[in-house]
Amino acid sequence: MYATGISIRPLRSRHRAWLPGAWRLALLALLVVLASLALARVAMGGTAPAQSTVVVRPGDTLWSIAVAHYPNDDPRERVDAIEQVNGLSGPGIEAGESLQLPPP
Repeated sequence: MYATGISIRPLRSRHRAWLPGAWRLALLALLVVLASLALARVAMGGTAPAQSTVVVRPGDTLWSIAVAHYPNDDPRERVDAIEQVNGLSGPGIEAGESLQLPPP
């Protein structure tokens, strides 16, 4: 007599059974690490911002430039920083002059 519904399957090697799962787990771990690094970079602001340039308009002062470009900071500190970045010996600037602004 033959039993119905029972089949004989070839034996599988046990040492290969874990390999596909391990590769998937390693790939998943790598993706989690890369996503974490990307989110950390976004949260920390990415790379350091480059200095921007502003052209002085008639009536502009270092104080007005500092207030306009750094509204949440102390203007006195920003005026000093603008002077240092541009090598100015004082607050005197002229219309048409290009000034480098330090990163925030």
